[in-house]
Amino acid sequence: MSSVSFNELLDAGSHFGHLKRKWNPNMAPYIFMEKNGIHIIDLYKTVAKIDEAAAAIKQIARSGKKIMFVATKKQAKEVVSEYVKQVNMPYVTERWPGGMLTNFSTIRKAVKKMASMDALMKSPQWNNIAKRERLQIQRERVKLEKNLGSISDMGKLPSALFVVDVLKEHIAVAEARKLNIPTFAIVDTNSDPNLVNFAIPANDDASKSIAVIVKAMCDAIQEGLNEQVLDKDRRLEEENEEAEERKMKSVEEEDDRPVRGSDGRRRRIGENAGEDGRPRRMIRKR
Repeated sequence: MSSVSFNELLDAGSHFGHLKRKWNPNMAPYIFMEKNGIHIIDLYKTVAKIDEAAAAIKQIARSGKKIMFVATKKQAKEVVSEYVKQVNMPYVTERWPGGMLTNFSTIRKAVKKMASMDALMKSPQWNNIAKRERLQIQRERVKLEKNLGSISDMGKLPSALFVVDVLKEHIAVAEARKLNIPTFAIVDTNSDPNLVNFAIPANDDASKSIAVIVKAMCDAIQEGLNEQVLDKDRRLEEENEEAEERKMKSVEEEDDRPVRGSDGRRRRIGENAGEDGRPRRMIRKR
């Protein structure tokens, strides 16, 4: 599994924290020093936390479960959508609709409504609807696509949540905590790392810093998905081998099963009585 190096994080500016007066005391273990009134994050601990989070997120992906990415701040929208699309995971980069996790059934209804609108637009009935009503449906469809388009394929609750900026996405974190969904997050010096299961101390305001960490997570997910495919192929091979062994065993048992000959004696399949009445083994022609 590829790991993020210290220099990569340093070049991305991941070590820059917030002003000292805005800090959260729970972030003290991850702060290296203070310089010009700004806290500097210990990047060695950041590297260790990235490796720990990547290993956990890889196992979740390997088991075939979904990880939802949440990043509604301007600096993270494009970065998250670009990398997460490659691994086919759900993500939210627009406004977080309250109750997306705790009231998931209602969100699913909105997604189904979006699908029914698509079906209506492709049907012949679409031309029979008044122009004004068609415009209203199209506007509503665009709005639903903007907010829920990235989670349209998600049929059930995600197994994990990855959050950029715990403070901004506090509603998403609270919902995940309520449902006991594991949470991964980029945590800056003004946030509380105890709110999430896997905290990655880093600058959550710089797009380069976010890109480096999100890419590492997506690479781990891709490795997990690849291993899932290999495991599935290995299981299929083992099942085929077991089926072949059972078939061969049944054929051998059938050959060894005794039968009664014309003289009433019990013989194995393939044996024939000779002139003296003794059983003789027939040689099968192949």
